[in-house]
Amino acid sequence: MKAIYKRELRAYFCSFTGWIFVAVNLFVMGLYVVANNMLIGIPSIADVLWNIVFTFLVTIPILTMRALSEERKNKTDQLILTAPVSVGKIVLGKYLALVTVILIPMVFMGAAPLFLRMGGEFQMGVSYAALLGFFLYGGLALAVGLFLSALTESVVIAAVLAYGALFLGYIMTGIVELISNLGTSAFSTVAAGILSCFDMVGRFAPLASGYFEVEAVVYYLSAIALVLFFTTQVIQKRRYSIAGGGIKLGAYSASGMILAVVLTVAVNLGLNYVPEKYTSFDLTQNKLYALTEETKSYLADLTKDVTIYVLEEEDSAYDALEERLFRTLSLMQDQSAHIKVTYVSPTKNPNFYQNYTQDPLAAGSLIVEGEKRYKIVGLEKVYSYEVDYYSYNYQITEYDGEGQIVSAIDYVTTEDTPVVYAIGGHGELELEEKFRNVIEKANVSCEQLMLYSVDEIPEDAQGVILNAPTGDYSEEDAKKVIDYLKKGGNALIIPTLTEGEMTNFKTILDFYGISEVEGTIVEQDRNFYNQNPYYLFPQVESAGVTQALTDSLIFAPFSMGLSYDDLQGDALYTPLLTTSGSAFSKTDITDESDYRKGANDIDGPFTISVEVEKSTEDGKTSHAFVVGGESLFTVLADQMAPGNNVKFFGSIINSLAERETAVTIPAKSLTMQNLTFTAQTANIVMILCVIVLPLAALIAGLVIWLKRRRR
Repeated sequence: MKAIYKRELRAYFCSFTGWIFVAVNLFVMGLYVVANNMLIGIPSIADVLWNIVFTFLVTIPILTMRALSEERKNKTDQLILTAPVSVGKIVLGKYLALVTVILIPMVFMGAAPLFLRMGGEFQMGVSYAALLGFFLYGGLALAVGLFLSALTESVVIAAVLAYGALFLGYIMTGIVELISNLGTSAFSTVAAGILSCFDMVGRFAPLASGYFEVEAVVYYLSAIALVLFFTTQVIQKRRYSIAGGGIKLGAYSASGMILAVVLTVAVNLGLNYVPEKYTSFDLTQNKLYALTEETKSYLADLTKDVTIYVLEEEDSAYDALEERLFRTLSLMQDQSAHIKVTYVSPTKNPNFYQNYTQDPLAAGSLIVEGEKRYKIVGLEKVYSYEVDYYSYNYQITEYDGEGQIVSAIDYVTTEDTPVVYAIGGHGELELEEKFRNVIEKANVSCEQLMLYSVDEIPEDAQGVILNAPTGDYSEEDAKKVIDYLKKGGNALIIPTLTEGEMTNFKTILDFYGISEVEGTIVEQDRNFYNQNPYYLFPQVESAGVTQALTDSLIFAPFSMGLSYDDLQGDALYTPLLTTSGSAFSKTDITDESDYRKGANDIDGPFTISVEVEKSTEDGKTSHAFVVGGESLFTVLADQMAPGNNVKFFGSIINSLAERETAVTIPAKSLTMQNLTFTAQTANIVMILCVIVLPLAALIAGLVIWLKRRRR
């Protein structure tokens, strides 16, 4: 086998064939890497590999067409057939030589992520999973081309057959989807199932999306082995026919092929019975296909039965629901015996939704039902959209399937719906939609309350939110809040820098023994800020509400320090966010680019956020969270530490509502910060990868070919 491998490999690179294959693939790969990764800034090579799969439709038939057909045409195959080498080793030697040829451009793509990561945060796991899938697809395409080359002595026919087979495998995903959409008859189901076995590209899709499936790898490896076995049987039959074999050999060959097919199908079907947690792994940075630890813990403690009705055909649910949502439902059902997912056919049972609502529900909607209540989760809540101003189309930016379903489960399994009031009328900052959604997902009712319109804060209030008032409270309004707190009320208080005096508002902070430190914090420790010393990444201290944020970053730009006496007997203070010891508070900011410490500036360290529990005269306990900066709970701040600021806010809301078992899962971002390269770097890489390397491969092939012709 070793001699055949060397002979074949030498043949590819002593002719133009191998060099042309390498040059074309290097050119296409380099072109897409520069365009997608360096100019557009996509932080993964998965899209590049997905887009260049089509090149194999052309290059692999050219590479494989001579592998066996030319041997047969020139009658040199008889030397191999009569050689003291098994046919299996002959086929394997030729196949490994072909694999070695395609490995050369693969090495180039394997090195690309190591360079591209210099442009910013890069998805290494997704990229190398996609590269593995691309290589396995190429390996299967080589095996198919080699098999078809063994069927004919015409090089042209071998190339045309290989192109046709690969093209059919390329479009088979669409064909299967088309047949599945034709109906739910047994014929459609069986036909789609059989044809999916020939879907060569479909198994590459999950690997390219960052969801590593062992089934996909096993499919490619088993298909490669099966096709190589078929190739062996074809040659074996010819070998024995030369030696005078008869009908018995034909029967052996056919039965062997049937047995190989049955074994291959059994192996692939058998993986369906292995729990998904052993065969599938989420390699995406945001864990788009996996459940968070908070969800796993919540579902593990679930004691009430919940049924999730999915308004979709079960057979086509995988494609219709979009892969992330389908897997979320599947993982939740596997995680808890109390979760049951039931698919309801909109065609067979079109009026099912009327048991819950008279408003029509779109296909794919979820109805989460408990013993006493239900909640509808529409697909519009599962995904967030933004306009892409390059294409003027909407694109999905966030996936919130896990958070919305957990919220619905929590809603149908709990009896109460806590109420918190957002105080208004003093120039308060309105919570942005993303943070209002967090309150809604926590199954907490948030209502605005104008203090001038009531004699006191309602008794059903589980907490109040004082979000960055820019105007002072009246003495009467401040008293209403303090009276509520004295009764054991809870509060989220966010003071902000203002030009006017906030005398009455500060009496509310005084109730907890907390005061604002004058000025804005400037951080001098490089580990605690990003680019600008006002853009703080404070230390996240260990506490109940920060438990899910261990070793995570929270972005707190333009924050103020909070001062308190932690020896005060009736109050317990727990710092949540703190600065380094080298931070100082700048009391007079005339220029935001001036970070120098002045004579009147105040030395740190500082507490930016604190949790306080204060015992009242009535023997009750008032629970409050104070955050020194209105910018912390904004979308712009959350984008700098994706999901963490929202998660922190959700933990505070759950604590205000006194719901210890509630869990709020933030939406998972589908976007990553683009890579950044200078135009000069992009130009250099383009010249090197798109021109120099492919041209060098062509020149090398030409020189070797000319030298051999002169001999």
